[in-house]
Amino acid sequence: MTIGLALGGGAGLGWAHIGVVRVLEDEGVPIDVVSGTSIGAIVGACIAGDIIDELEDVAREISLREMLSMGEFGFKKGSLLGAGKIEQRLRGHFGHRTIQELAKPFAAVAADLYSGEKVVLDSGDVVTALRASSAIPGMLPPVETSSLMLVDGGVADPIPVQAARNLGADKIIAIDLQGDYRGRSRRLGFDPDGEKPSLAAMKTARAGWSLALRALSQANLKTDVPDVLITPRIGHIDMADFTQADELIALGKKATYDMLTEIESMLSRE
Repeated sequence: MTIGLALGGGAGLGWAHIGVVRVLEDEGVPIDVVSGTSIGAIVGACIAGDIIDELEDVAREISLREMLSMGEFGFKKGSLLGAGKIEQRLRGHFGHRTIQELAKPFAAVAADLYSGEKVVLDSGDVVTALRASSAIPGMLPPVETSSLMLVDGGVADPIPVQAARNLGADKIIAIDLQGDYRGRSRRLGFDPDGEKPSLAAMKTARAGWSLALRALSQANLKTDVPDVLITPRIGHIDMADFTQADELIALGKKATYDMLTEIESMLSRE
């Protein structure tokens, strides 16, 4: 049996993926192939490259000041932020390794602004693939090739189940970081049991964007059905905040422990 892990996108919420992986390791559940979108691609590449310990150290230690220093604020071509410092940080971990050189088969998912299609990156330079998969439109610059303009894969395939299947996975465990919309809407003030929400434009826009991401994830999961779906309850944490690793890892662990019966059933079916 070949087991694949499909890691969904969700910016700073992606540290929850680490908690999922730790439980799978502790329970002896093998991870043979990995696919990821956006932050899921970054975590997935660290799993495939056997540097998940390094990533966890970075995640737990990152501060608000360091997070802001990575931003390169200022209008850039096609984006509000530059990606030079982000690429430099990724190079520090991966160098110029190719995806083929990683210890496990891996694929990152991006989206092409020219064609509107998703693009699965399962070969070539690791860092280029990660930059493309996590290039939030308007926030970080697209990654351009001779025929493609690649941005964050979350706009096309938030949870890349099919990509894991194409890598040879017989059974797939998927992690959905967008599923706790109720928690996210409450955090933004949209709670029917609370006070009437303040209809601030940014909060309304963020709630609508979150709803769209959840709907896209659900639609894709109906087409590409994983064997086990793990949905951490993390909607109360801001996606833009990368400093909540301790809580996110703990919640990722809890969500995985809650699904252990389903995971054991998946394994026993084979």
